[in-house]
Amino acid sequence: MSHDRRNFLKAGVTLSASLLASPAFSINPTPSNATANGITKGGKTNVKHRTLGSGKHSLEVSALGLGCMGMSYHRSFIPDKKSMVAMLRKAVDMGVTLFDTAEVYGPYTNEALVGEALAPLRKKILLCSKFGFNIQNGQMAGLNSRPDHIREVVEQSLKRLRTDHIDLLYQHRVDPNVPIEDVAGTVKDLIKEGKVRRFGLSEAGVENIRKAHAVQPITALQSEYSLMWRKPEEDVLKVCEELGIGFVPYSPLCRGYLSGFIHERTKFIAANDNRATLPRYTPEAIKANWVMIDVLTEFGNQRGLTATQVALAWLLAQKPWVVPIPGTTKPAHLQENLWSADIAFTTEELKQITEAVTNIKVVGDRYTGEQLKQTRN
Repeated sequence: MSHDRRNFLKAGVTLSASLLASPAFSINPTPSNATANGITKGGKTNVKHRTLGSGKHSLEVSALGLGCMGMSYHRSFIPDKKSMVAMLRKAVDMGVTLFDTAEVYGPYTNEALVGEALAPLRKKILLCSKFGFNIQNGQMAGLNSRPDHIREVVEQSLKRLRTDHIDLLYQHRVDPNVPIEDVAGTVKDLIKEGKVRRFGLSEAGVENIRKAHAVQPITALQSEYSLMWRKPEEDVLKVCEELGIGFVPYSPLCRGYLSGFIHERTKFIAANDNRATLPRYTPEAIKANWVMIDVLTEFGNQRGLTATQVALAWLLAQKPWVVPIPGTTKPAHLQENLWSADIAFTTEELKQITEAVTNIKVVGDRYTGEQLKQTRN
């Protein structure tokens, strides 16, 4: 182990010292036939439910959804299709109801995968997809949320998803060239036509959230939120609470970093992994941020939890209408993620872990260039 790495580990021990009090968290028991780990006698994971949105624009969903992108896009390798179909179906069996995809994931291939896997189980699940980009030569080619383009995307997505409606349709990124009121109005019409059930935005700012919500009530806002990116706490979560909008954190494990499985020697294949271009995933940044993993691991070790479970349980504890969508390609990690829904920290524990991570300065921006600009609308 290098001298620098020893210093980071020492820093982690120092920061996490306050977390070593006798653990007092609980595993929430599930009704009737549940065991302490949240597994029913039938072998299925009991995933609690939450509500996104309010009134007639709400959706009841599993406490954690499944981000499907990495099964075919942006995660270096593309797993065997049959394995991913099997895992998607297994997720339904384990209680997951919310499945997230988008036309640009692949592009197109992820929607096709999700459609093939879940068509036989369509009545048991909720499908989420997104519009908002031009796609040329198999690549994203700028923003496009013109009403005619939205309609075109929806028609194609319905075919790939093998369904007659999309349960939650997000604008993937705000398009500054198209009034958000026109976007909301177009989705409102699609809802009236039965092709879409609910409306969502992704990475939208407070002003656009308010404008869109006034035209068509928003069920959920999907934006990045994790222990390593807490900016939504500054304003977006507040407006969501005010307007009765659910919040769906994508990258709740910071693109896998908070699992502790990514290290400075991890190789990202640039042709199919956006992490290769992101400042937060350089070897130097990964090493500098490792103190976060030390804190989560130390906290989790005292309670029989993994760093992943601590990170997800922390998110779930923020608001009852927060529904993370961690992605994975491995059944064991899916099980690990879902167990976090059964973890309830005490008020003191939540305070301790929050204070510990707040004292950590995260190294590296989450996006660069044009991608960064698209998240400031």
